[in-house]
Amino acid sequence: MPVVLLTLAAIPLVAGTFRVIQLLGGPDLIPADHRFGDAPLPLVIHIIAAAVFLVGGAFQLVPRFRQKHRAWHRRAGRVLVVAGLLVAGSALWMTLFYATKPGTGLLLYLLRLVFASVMAACLVLGVTTIRRRDVAGHRAWMIRAYAIGLAAGTQALTGGIGIALFGHGVLQGDIAMGSAWFINLAVAEWIIRRQDGSGATRRSVGVGQGAAHAGVSP
Repeated sequence: MPVVLLTLAAIPLVAGTFRVIQLLGGPDLIPADHRFGDAPLPLVIHIIAAAVFLVGGAFQLVPRFRQKHRAWHRRAGRVLVVAGLLVAGSALWMTLFYATKPGTGLLLYLLRLVFASVMAACLVLGVTTIRRRDVAGHRAWMIRAYAIGLAAGTQALTGGIGIALFGHGVLQGDIAMGSAWFINLAVAEWIIRRQDGSGATRRSVGVGQGAAHAGVSP
């Protein structure tokens, strides 16, 4: 799982790293975008926070790693929640206050506002559920938050596929880019239900074994 997640995250993180280098006065490794020149700080915060959230989160979601390193999971989790909120908050700021990227339209603008808000809500719910000792609920909300944050990597794929299938166009591009959030959340929900089913099966087996050892029917 970490290899797959990190590979997908590498696409926006590499581009983000090149952008930070460019903003710091380095070479133009990617095409310049003058929308960020007057207020680069939100973009820099977004890129750095996304790197922390996506890289650290890839290991947080691995059950075996999480079980073997519980103390690390708790400490890192606090950092990742803050990073995730910075990602969502900076995404909202950039959407509202930066000039709209050429070639994108109202649909993508609205989707960015919606999913940045949903990501922040998922992180808050992830914290509140674990405080209630609801581990399954905590895991589900954090998986959803990570899926939304990872959509930038998926967009690199859906954007290219959308152009190949439907050609260029503002609406076509918005739909192709926006579909990444829905695809990631659909996969997240499948993982959540699969893990919940596996957990229920393990609990059922455990009850049955305990009953068998006690000499009674489960």
